[in-house]
Amino acid sequence: MGAVSVDLKGQVAVVTGSTSGIGAALAESLAENGANVVLNGLGDADEIEALRASIADKHGVEVRYHGADMRKPDEIADLIAFAEREFGRLDILVNNAGIQHVAPVEEFPTEKWDAILAINLSSAFHTTKAAVPVMKRQGRGRIVNIASAHGLIASPFKAAYVAAKHGVVGLTRTAALEVAEAGVTVNAICPGYVKTPLVENQIADTAKARGISEDEVVRDVMLAAQPTKKFVTYDELAGLLLYLVSDAGASANGAAYPVEGGWLAQ
Repeated sequence: MGAVSVDLKGQVAVVTGSTSGIGAALAESLAENGANVVLNGLGDADEIEALRASIADKHGVEVRYHGADMRKPDEIADLIAFAEREFGRLDILVNNAGIQHVAPVEEFPTEKWDAILAINLSSAFHTTKAAVPVMKRQGRGRIVNIASAHGLIASPFKAAYVAAKHGVVGLTRTAALEVAEAGVTVNAICPGYVKTPLVENQIADTAKARGISEDEVVRDVMLAAQPTKKFVTYDELAGLLLYLVSDAGASANGAAYPVEGGWLAQ
């Protein structure tokens, strides 16, 4: 029995929210293994172009950028159509786009609730809706939703994020059942705390909400939940993603995989 090989040469991947943080790391990992990639996300135009060019040059693949707003279904549909127009196919969809806001439920701004639900949950529905017909025509596809440990467990002051990520897990399981005989799989990765720009901002917000210092947030709130007392790394998430999109992961379907240092074992 041979070793597991991840050769994505000729495959096409769309990664939402991939101009920084987890998304950028996952997009680069796919490119490193041969996939052509469509980046998506917010940021300075020059910085995005530099990232696009860097990934393409470093790994010898084609990399495009599409600036779809993850709150707008028409733009999301065009993102998927763009990938098919540019490359003639779509093999991998990684739904990673996400935002966060921390506040007590009675003080939670309605506009923040709406934005988090739109970007963290509804966008994954819209991309999946557009991608599934393409993947069915090909007879193969991989959809990986970046949920969260908060898709499986709750924490205070994160009503919208927890609700959205629980929804992502539910969407994952439902879509997986629908496409199971079409050669398409749908899975979710549920990271614990990763030291991303989003988490860096969350440290300050949580400190304010709880009335404690930022050091106490890291030690007593964030990493207190993770028995390893370590942030999850980008490489650890990329390793699981590569398994799920490879042929070796063909029977992994409809699952939500925790990568959180044992948080949920407690």
